[in-house]
Amino acid sequence: MLRIGLDIGGTKTELIALDGSGHERLRRRAPTPHGSYEDALRELAAMVLDAERELGGSGTVGIGLPGAISPSTGLVRNAYATPYNGRPLKADMERLLERELRFENDANCFALSEANDGAARGARVVFGAILGTGAGGGLVVDGRLVAGANGIAGEWGHNPLPWMEPDEYPGPDCYCGRTGCIERFISGPALAADHEQTAGERLESPAIAARAADGDRSCLRTLDRYVSRLARALAHVINLMDPEIIVVGGGLSGIDRIIDQAPRVWTRFVYCDQVTTRFVRATHGDASGVRGAAQLWDR
Repeated sequence: MLRIGLDIGGTKTELIALDGSGHERLRRRAPTPHGSYEDALRELAAMVLDAERELGGSGTVGIGLPGAISPSTGLVRNAYATPYNGRPLKADMERLLERELRFENDANCFALSEANDGAARGARVVFGAILGTGAGGGLVVDGRLVAGANGIAGEWGHNPLPWMEPDEYPGPDCYCGRTGCIERFISGPALAADHEQTAGERLESPAIAARAADGDRSCLRTLDRYVSRLARALAHVINLMDPEIIVVGGGLSGIDRIIDQAPRVWTRFVYCDQVTTRFVRATHGDASGVRGAAQLWDR
């Protein structure tokens, strides 16, 4: 029996097929459709069916996507930059593929993968944080994904940045309709925007990190501001969930200064005398999300 996972992103959709032992049999990517919903639906189903034909078998299907399926309406919500938002994606895909499917937020899939057989294997309480174009999060306890009563467990990015400095308040407007959300301070675009505002030059996050590593003072100051904001945001996570380990993925997770410095800063904000929570990079990198989607059927 194959376990097929799909990870739907704003620009790409990735598919993986795992065998019963968790070994990868097939992995491929395609641009995320941005045409009509009906066309996008057919393309998504075709990815699954084509993979099954190539491998000569059928399997379970788990799908990770930005946002979530609303428990009350069955519609996709908060899946911005995709044609599936506000649509009954689960019901329509189950009709096309003629089987039950499991859906989860993409950050939840990321956290599940790293808790199962990644950097957090063996830990009881795991928080997975994705730092990229947004700021996603997922929670796994005793090997089980915690989705929550409203399907939003782990959504730290749309809480306000804690312990704001005077020059940070009230924070940038967020697409969710609120102001000062964590995501608007710690995403990749937020890092670039902060550097442009303070240093007067437009650089993307990889360039900021590279120049900081070479000793550029303005880039070092930008990263230090970023680390402070990230550490404060993660301190809230630790105070609420007290995870043994926080696993980080996404484009910003490759910046060494962030990984090294954030735990040193968050100790000032965590409500205990000694913080033992570890902060590590994902073992499976950008494959964690799609692997976690396939593993939605493990239990």
